Amino acid sequence: MKWVTNSHIQFVSVKQQVPPVTEHNGQIQIDTAVSNQQQPTMFRSRDSKKTPEAFKDVSAGLKKLYRTKLFPLEDAYQFHDFHSPALEDADFDNKPMVLLVGQYSTGKTTFIRHLMEQDFPGMRIGPEPTTDSFIAVMHGDQEGMIPGNALVVDSKKPFRKLNAFGNAFLNRFMCAQMPNPVLESISIIDTPGILSGEKQRISRGYDFAAVLEWFAERVDRIILLFDAHKLDISDEFSEVIRALKNHEDKMRVVLNKADQINTQQLMRVYGALMWSLGKIINTPEVVRVYIGSFWAQPLLIADNRKLFEAEEQDLFQDIQGLPRNAAIRKLNDLIKRARLAKVHAYIISSLKREMPSVFGKENKKKELIANLGEIYLKIEREHQISPGDFPKLKKMQELLASHDFSKFPAMKPKLLEAVEDMLANDIARLMTLVRQEEAAMPSQAVHGGAFEGTMTGPFGHGYGEGAGEGIDELEWVVGKDKPSYDEIFYTLSPINGKVSGAAAKKEMVKSKLPNTVLGKIWKLADVDKDGFLDDEEFALANHLIRVKLEGHELPTKLPEHLVPPSKRHQEISMGE
Repeated sequence: MKWVTNSHIQFVSVKQQVPPVTEHNGQIQIDTAVSNQQQPTMFRSRDSKKTPEAFKDVSAGLKKLYRTKLFPLEDAYQFHDFHSPALEDADFDNKPMVLLVGQYSTGKTTFIRHLMEQDFPGMRIGPEPTTDSFIAVMHGDQEGMIPGNALVVDSKKPFRKLNAFGNAFLNRFMCAQMPNPVLESISIIDTPGILSGEKQRISRGYDFAAVLEWFAERVDRIILLFDAHKLDISDEFSEVIRALKNHEDKMRVVLNKADQINTQQLMRVYGALMWSLGKIINTPEVVRVYIGSFWAQPLLIADNRKLFEAEEQDLFQDIQGLPRNAAIRKLNDLIKRARLAKVHAYIISSLKREMPSVFGKENKKKELIANLGEIYLKIEREHQISPGDFPKLKKMQELLASHDFSKFPAMKPKLLEAVEDMLANDIARLMTLVRQEEAAMPSQAVHGGAFEGTMTGPFGHGYGEGAGEGIDELEWVVGKDKPSYDEIFYTLSPINGKVSGAAAKKEMVKSKLPNTVLGKIWKLADVDKDGFLDDEEFALANHLIRVKLEGHELPTKLPEHLVPPSKRHQEISMGE
């Protein structure tokens, strides 16, 4: 009779509890050992003496998870040699970054100047290829420049791993520091203009696409700029866009200088741009394209002014939301990195398992590289992994050619289990912490520069339009159309100066608006809430119908300037 002993056997309770979250000395604590505490002592595993995970904030939690659970797996399977350098504390602490990419003279540097409303050190603008360097525009107490070689040894900046691209790149990399309110919330990366032809790509002296891919992994937003007059996508630009393939969620497209062409030409240019992008970005989703003229100069052709204003407002709102979503973005990037690290570990251990112990190693290595696609399929079936989690086949084959397979490590289950636990449990707990941080902190948004110009006042987006029409006028704005509305009102046979809901409905449904919209208009127009409409309220209802039919949104609460004159004293008394 055999006795089976295993010191790691543990009984798992069917009933699981969500780990409680408590606060102690300003720190949020997550009790990860709650289920073990509720088990009888004799059934607890050796690992049950875990202390609650205590994180100051999400950033501290991400750093700890990376150091203790993900980095050991990456280090064991040489992940950093194949995919991406190791992350440092600065990668988790840095402000949200915006990366600008585009061909020369598309207005990248001018776009930055427009956002900040201020020149920055090292800025050069011209129709020829002017920006020949990567410039990180960041906040600093004093204005100045930091050269690339000094920048990559600064542990407070998230650029230390760029050292791997060598002097040819570092001589073309710098940081422009300056006090600016926009830079208090975000940092902006200006890039060299992309040229056409093989000669320019080789003469850079460094792998341009690889550098952009490094930045793409770490930034919060990637903005591709196109000139309305230069839609041709060069070979190098195509290579760059493909290098950004796994970061489509961060990508936005700007069609700049659109004020230089008329409406008919703009429609054709927009269609041509979408067709060109569709050939390179192989995704079923349509990339968001913002159309406008992003600089502080008069519009050359003002036909599409309203369109440009609306597009600029949408883009500004997208950028302003980056600080608020920074923690979620870092969490998301860590999850993507962990999934890739897992797949990489399976690939390396599979190659190690197939290698002979003594003879024929080189021939076997060539055979395995050639059949790497089949190994991908085998791992995909064996471990139920999505095909999208695998690294690019061709690039992986090129990288494997320079490695000694016999020195690859075998499968290490404990390292993989740690990452699995991080993805299954720790990340979910951090998500709770993210929501708590968002609730505790005031609304974060980018302020200053061009963002202030459209926030409030008569030049704010949509000011004086739709439901805001007449906001500055002394007279009631509905009054000018009231005579025509009165004619309709008196055909509905009002009783005691008012029409019933049923009578008003017969007229209002002629607008063909949905009942949900008409119901909202009724609630806004019935100011005294008596279930009837008098002549002023009826005129107001028709005014709101016109606002909606013209494509504007209805207000959630009736603005003061739309309240009928005879009802304004009622509004004051109700407010009191």
